[in-house]
Amino acid sequence: MLVTGFPAEAFGTNCYVVAPGPGEQCLVVDPGIGVLDRLDEVLAQHRLHPAAVLLTHGHLDHTFSVAPVCGARGITAYVHPADRELLADPGKGLGIGLDEMFGGRLTYSEPDDVAELTDGATLTLAGVEITVDHAPGHTGGSVLFRLPGAGTSWDAEQLCLSGDVLFAGSIGRTDLPGGNTTAMMASLRDKILPLADDTVVLPGHGPETTIGRERAVNPYLRELTEAPSRGL
Repeated sequence: MLVTGFPAEAFGTNCYVVAPGPGEQCLVVDPGIGVLDRLDEVLAQHRLHPAAVLLTHGHLDHTFSVAPVCGARGITAYVHPADRELLADPGKGLGIGLDEMFGGRLTYSEPDDVAELTDGATLTLAGVEITVDHAPGHTGGSVLFRLPGAGTSWDAEQLCLSGDVLFAGSIGRTDLPGGNTTAMMASLRDKILPLADDTVVLPGHGPETTIGRERAVNPYLRELTEAPSRGL
């Protein structure tokens, strides 16, 4: 299994590429702002051919390049239905318009072919089996993508592409339109904490981590795990 990633030019959003191996079809996860040249370099380096784009959620810093990536290859973009409207109007997720954010310097368009992700679904795309976990809180349609980690550079049993649900030492903000703190804490409790400690987490921003490390040091996860002992 080949899993690699790089940060976008804006906001440090991590774009990931997943494939069974070099010379195969691949999946592109969260193509953000200014990723096209770097993405082409990664595809050429490993001789990969994109078969689909997966979106952890609908915020613009994760979706900006989805239309050109999909359109150039005639492939489908996958997003949870609760964030589907953000592909048509990403400003709804930020509370501002695109012109206000970028001063009219950047243009955005939604992909032609969009498919919806379902909680608990297992997808087999480009020869990769991926489990989808709906984990709202950062946005209503935030999801986790879990896939086998054997044969990757981490050689872990499982990888989790966590989007903006979980970061190393932190979690995604919940104060933007569509965010919900109560839903976020439920997602952490029900979707993150049950994962095995050796699960490698590849977040939407920042460095990789593991569930075990976050269980020990992440204040939001510690709050959840310590609450029962406090009688909460």
